[in-house]
Amino acid sequence: MSAVVTAVSSNGTYSFTKPNRESITLLAGLGVEGDVHAGVTVKHRSRVAQDPTQPNLRQVHLMHEELFAEVGAEGFEVTPGDLGENITTRGIDLLGLPVGTVLRVGEEAVLEVTGLRNPCLQIDHFRDGLLKQVVGRDEAGNLVRKAGIMSIVQHGGTVRPGDAITVELPSEPHRPLDRV
Repeated sequence: MSAVVTAVSSNGTYSFTKPNRESITLLAGLGVEGDVHAGVTVKHRSRVAQDPTQPNLRQVHLMHEELFAEVGAEGFEVTPGDLGENITTRGIDLLGLPVGTVLRVGEEAVLEVTGLRNPCLQIDHFRDGLLKQVVGRDEAGNLVRKAGIMSIVQHGGTVRPGDAITVELPSEPHRPLDRV
């Protein structure tokens, strides 16, 4: 199976979920045009409270559609945009990518993977108990975050459902993703 965009979402106001769109436009160094989280510096409220001058390493949020089936098996209905992602994917192990991976999306857009989304309590406000499904521990007791990855826009372009995604791994040694 090849990697593909299954949905795109954005929202100009703060809200946990983001409505699906026919397309989104990615702007180099900023994020999704018209999205509340676009900008050179951090836009997520908790990060702004810590230091509003931090660079925005969370310009575009990607989530793997396969997670919806996984949490669905536990009784949670989740669809694209529900967890605030901008790009929903299928056929790519987003969580297994190293920091610095380049994702070519559609004809023009280029993203650089910066890290993992750190799921917060808002997920339980959306669906009670869902946070435990997207944050857990592996067999060794290590924290596992499953709520997608974050990226910055290297080159802008329009992204639509059905667009192909090409993965370019960085030079080794690879650094595993951590929360950003």
